[in-house]
Amino acid sequence: MSEITCTLGSFADVPKDLLTQIDRLEELFVVTPEKLKEITDHFVKELERGLSKEGGTIPMNPTWCMALPDGHETGTFLALDMGGTNLRVCEITLTEAAGEFDIIQSKYRLPEELKSGTADELWGYVADCLQQFIEYHHENEDLDHLPLGFTFSYPATQDYIDHGVLQRWTKGFDIDGVEGKDVVPPFEAALRERNLPIKLAALVNDTTGTMIASAYTDPTVKIGCIFGTGCNAAYMEDCGSIPKLAHMNLDPSLPLAINCEWGAFDNEHQVLPRTPYDIIVDKESPRPGQQSFEKMVAGLYLGELFRLVLLDLHQNPDCQIFEGQNISKLQKPYSLDSSFPAAIEEDPFENLSETHDLVQNKLGIAATKPELELMRRLAELIGTRAARLTACGVAAICKKKGWETCHVGADGSVFNKYPHFKVRGAQALKEILDWPADKGKGKNDPIEILPAEDGSGVGAALIAALTMKRVQQGQYAGIRDPEAMLKLCPPVKKA
Repeated sequence: MSEITCTLGSFADVPKDLLTQIDRLEELFVVTPEKLKEITDHFVKELERGLSKEGGTIPMNPTWCMALPDGHETGTFLALDMGGTNLRVCEITLTEAAGEFDIIQSKYRLPEELKSGTADELWGYVADCLQQFIEYHHENEDLDHLPLGFTFSYPATQDYIDHGVLQRWTKGFDIDGVEGKDVVPPFEAALRERNLPIKLAALVNDTTGTMIASAYTDPTVKIGCIFGTGCNAAYMEDCGSIPKLAHMNLDPSLPLAINCEWGAFDNEHQVLPRTPYDIIVDKESPRPGQQSFEKMVAGLYLGELFRLVLLDLHQNPDCQIFEGQNISKLQKPYSLDSSFPAAIEEDPFENLSETHDLVQNKLGIAATKPELELMRRLAELIGTRAARLTACGVAAICKKKGWETCHVGADGSVFNKYPHFKVRGAQALKEILDWPADKGKGKNDPIEILPAEDGSGVGAALIAALTMKRVQQGQYAGIRDPEAMLKLCPPVKKA
């Protein structure tokens, strides 16, 4: 248990009542190696169920990206990334040098009023941004049609790679008349109104883009993950292992990228070790009963879990931390984001002076040294649990595919910024997969999770390139109008 127990020593100065609470929290949040293996085995079954004809809780959405890059893709492509705050437009040139690219990009802020406006206003603004980008970077140039990869990171189902039916808005959007419909036709209509020389070649999920972009520079990458505000993964599956596509009579050996949408894992609550605080997060969320896995591991929820525990301890008659303090700020839901427990874990001082100042400035609470020690341990427990649980998903994909070695390209604020997340995930993989004693340190492990390339930019461009290459080779599965794509898009050069 040494890898997952407290790093603060003996808590010599902590009163007995707080020590009792720390012991209780450890029982709630520590995930043992045995539990990790149980979760992983169930995860494998759920991945398979999502691919079955009957379907399962994990959607396992086919993306119609049907190849990994070989590093020799060439050409110039546009990439569009519509986030919750900004719109990013990139022009990416895949060069003759294997695995290399040049990129120019511009960011445009998405006005808040667009998020609750009309669909025409939204797509008109997006098209205006593309027009500004082209006019600025290609003034007075007579352009042929440029292929575009559009990173649309909202839950969508795809029957074709240049198509996507929005299941539900997220990230603060609430535009009537878009959910349940294909977002591509109104977007393309806005492009035509402006006579823009652009052809949508691929609608891309950010997780799939992360995998493809990482594989472009590192051929050993087989999985893409997002560990950020949300949590998700993508990997390449053989068409013969996707029973729900059997009616299409695809070549069983063809690869097809699957967007797992694994935040929905264990919505039935069969295996995940939920605490009373996880249950509150779920119950008070906009969609109770959905995204159970994501609510335990994603950045959107880590700060809220931390807040709920502190509030419970304050109200506990056997503990009552922050006695005599004004806790009104602590009572506000989602007033703490994941950066709050992350900053506490990063406090380098033995007296936790930075934590004291943080709590004072953010919450207006003057915490005692024992209370600071408790908060430090709580931050460790929540962050460690998240890292260890996400490792179950990675291990499950590898076990399902029989991969004993591979690289995983990962992106997202939790992966990149949360203290010790990578090392804790590596240790969990070691425990799940029974690696030798010298492995599980995060470097040169059999399965290594590495920082990803730019999935929403380079990945989207690459998927557009791979789609064009596939059309030229006469492979039309998952492409709505291959003849139109061939006419409108420039040919992709062969290496």
